[in-house]
Amino acid sequence: MGLFAPLPEPETPAALQPLAERMRPRTLDEVVGQEKLVGPGKPLRVQIESDNLGSMLLWGPPGCGKTTLARLIARLTKSEFISFSAVLSGIKEIKEVMVDAEKKSRSGRRTIVFVDEVHRFNKAQQDAFLPHVEAGHILFIGATTENPSFEVISPLLSRTKVYVLESLTTAQIAGLLRRAMLDKERGLGNERIVLGGEAGTTTKASWPAGETEDVLWRIAAFANGDARAAYNTLELCVRGAEPESLEHPGTKPAPGAPVVRRITAELLENVLQKKLLRYDKAGEEHFNLISALHKSVRNSDPDAALYWLARMLESGEDPLYLARRMVRMASEDIGLAEPGALAVTLAAKDAFDFLGAPEGHLALAQAAVYLSLAPKSNALYSGYGTVMEDVRKTEADPVPLHLRNAVTGLMKNIGYGEGYKYAHNFEEKVTDMTCLPDNLSGRVYYQPTDQGFEARLRARMEEIRKLKSRSVSKG
Repeated sequence: MGLFAPLPEPETPAALQPLAERMRPRTLDEVVGQEKLVGPGKPLRVQIESDNLGSMLLWGPPGCGKTTLARLIARLTKSEFISFSAVLSGIKEIKEVMVDAEKKSRSGRRTIVFVDEVHRFNKAQQDAFLPHVEAGHILFIGATTENPSFEVISPLLSRTKVYVLESLTTAQIAGLLRRAMLDKERGLGNERIVLGGEAGTTTKASWPAGETEDVLWRIAAFANGDARAAYNTLELCVRGAEPESLEHPGTKPAPGAPVVRRITAELLENVLQKKLLRYDKAGEEHFNLISALHKSVRNSDPDAALYWLARMLESGEDPLYLARRMVRMASEDIGLAEPGALAVTLAAKDAFDFLGAPEGHLALAQAAVYLSLAPKSNALYSGYGTVMEDVRKTEADPVPLHLRNAVTGLMKNIGYGEGYKYAHNFEEKVTDMTCLPDNLSGRVYYQPTDQGFEARLRARMEEIRKLKSRSVSKG
């Protein structure tokens, strides 16, 4: 076999293939996490099903399904499929295949050329595809984990459609692992596997509550969006589990006797070569840890904030959940004492979206320290809470007439807009006009502290009150 081969179907016997390869989706309906591209009725799915495709680039993180999608296209369309490795193939091999593809094109046969890790091809290698893509001799599909704008030559980029594949979520990967555990044809459904628990227990009812799900969830979380890595971890755990007797749990089985294999937290730690911290993503420990992080930030303790943040990240918490919580902290505990806090937390969220794990964790750490050291104020949080109480408990008085726009003659005749004072027409840009409903006139909701930027806001509010009082006395 050469450096490339028409391989829509693997030739390795299924029993010798890795679990990740065996569980590779065979239909578009089995694809998980890319519903925006191949969900029912989506344009790319329609093109595949109608066998009316153009050249494309598949851009996404490792393990999100780029190669799977390319193989599905080969299986579901009437084309010869040739796979190139950017690591192994040179210009000579490319040109040989292009000549053959051109001959087939003239006889009405189409060739799909799939190039994995296309960003590793140099400019000359990418140029070798260009005339054949332009002439329509081949359907080019490139897969890359790098931004095509920087890694693919402009002429080739302009002749392909870029499809962005998303990283799989922890929940989606956990679902794939469950599917592998149950699949008797391709997965581990024929194995007697126990997830969690201690030696000596074999029945599902005897497993600690939630521990079975926790093992799969932890494998999924540590995969960081890479389904292939999750499958590999699960398979290593199964291979590394000591067989136990089915009839006598906790003992070695007799030769030829039925066995079970138990995947414990300790075994998973050994496979991952990483200590598993105690964590229940949906239970009390989850809420205990996020409470500790929030209160450390509120108490201006950057060291504790960093510790609890790292503890949650290392335990497999969704980093974007932590980013969302820090955005909340910026408004609840800091508010206008440091308006930049909200921008910092949103930037940290975007940075993690852009970088992913583990590089993006540092952006979250930066936000946690910034929030901890920022001046604190809950004035906005308290003020909004008081507003909500009044909205719920008081009568919903109508908008005062002077605040309404008189958009018709009738509305003007009945008083809409009468008495409205346009602030820009006044020297101080402030008037004594009331803007609350009559039943709430005089209510004060926002009371800034003397912390950080709020000290300036407090002085400005005092200045506004004096200007309004002066206007009233003049009236």
